[in-house]
Amino acid sequence: MTGRRRPSSRPIRAAAAALCTAVGASVLTGCGAVLPNDAEDPPITVMTWAPEGTKATNMPGMPAMAKAFARWVNGSGGIHGRKLNVVTCNERNDAVQAARCAQRAQEEKAVAVVGSYSQYGRSFISPLEVAGIPYIGGYGLTQEEFDSPYSYPVNGGQAALLVGNGRQLASRCKRVALVRPDTIAGDELPQLLDTGLRAGRRDAAHDIRAPEDAGDYSKQATSALEGVGADSSLGTAAQGAALDGSCVTAALGNRTGTFFDSFRRVQEDHPKVRIASVLGSVRQSLVDSTGGGSSPLEGTYATGWYPAPDDPRWNPMKKVISTYAFDDNRIDPNDPGTQTTWIGYTVLRSVLMSLRADDISARTVRNALDDGHAVDTGGLTPTLRWGYGDTLHVPNYSRIVNADVTYQVVRNGRLVAVRKGFVDMAKTLEEYHPAD
Repeated sequence: MTGRRRPSSRPIRAAAAALCTAVGASVLTGCGAVLPNDAEDPPITVMTWAPEGTKATNMPGMPAMAKAFARWVNGSGGIHGRKLNVVTCNERNDAVQAARCAQRAQEEKAVAVVGSYSQYGRSFISPLEVAGIPYIGGYGLTQEEFDSPYSYPVNGGQAALLVGNGRQLASRCKRVALVRPDTIAGDELPQLLDTGLRAGRRDAAHDIRAPEDAGDYSKQATSALEGVGADSSLGTAAQGAALDGSCVTAALGNRTGTFFDSFRRVQEDHPKVRIASVLGSVRQSLVDSTGGGSSPLEGTYATGWYPAPDDPRWNPMKKVISTYAFDDNRIDPNDPGTQTTWIGYTVLRSVLMSLRADDISARTVRNALDDGHAVDTGGLTPTLRWGYGDTLHVPNYSRIVNADVTYQVVRNGRLVAVRKGFVDMAKTLEEYHPAD
């Protein structure tokens, strides 16, 4: 085909989009005049995966939040006038499917995988590395997410949560039992919790393994209570007996509610102990569904990555959800999966807007992040960078750049902050020494 090519309007749209960014990336209105032009510029494709419809942990809100973010970006002018195209994949809590999702990211020519959830890091990281695709803001379940140079985590993952939970419990608990999944991803959790407990001069926790898809956890609840000395000979909860220095913490993802339901029944025949968990296992929706202010979870300690759900720093995300996904009940703004996806896509948008419109690829995204591109997340995390000097020195978790956690508690049926601000787990994490 011959003929004169018409002048590209990309520089004009790029300049206008840059102007919108300059006046404030957190402003959700006022930049809708610059519209993506699909006829001229191809969309920028990214992928988000998470398990849906399984018997174990499901995270449908993560791909749904990704789609809502893309609708907001595209309704606000796109990325330098180019449309953001989000492809989703059901990871199904399956190692083979996790690898297939990663392979599909390559087939779709994705410039990044963003805000995703999988416990099968070994299955998905290698295909991404071969394809040169960066993994931005994964949920933080696996060691590979904090070891691969192609991964850019936005939180401290399970490592920070468990170490933080240990530090939180050490202030009140002389004896601790941990109920966790009997999986590869779950095998490191006891060592991490014990690192936090040791920092608070407490003994190691009793490790209680549990199937991640069980319908009843009475056996594990009994073992946990016995492990912290809550023997029925000391009285029962119904009689008012309690052991103030004994605590049971659970990290079973979506099955944590099932565990605490079993635990509540078993607890009746034992002295009462304090219960705890990590965010993602205990969520506001779980508290609501178990009675709100009268929930048996009242008083539960919880360690999270981000500010409490009622913090105003979440308002921009909530506005996007209400505007672009108001009828999508898969998205829970209080869920850490939804929140991590929002932050992961905030990183992606910041990086893409820093690049030239005609030079956006997996390689340029990765190079920008490796060169220390800084991302302001509106106070939801510290400023995020993944340059050479920004990572912590944590064995098996060399990619951590944000070790902050928050301490929360269920009070009057709401998850609220125990103390203002973040607690930095960096020094405690650096004391972590995994067993051989």
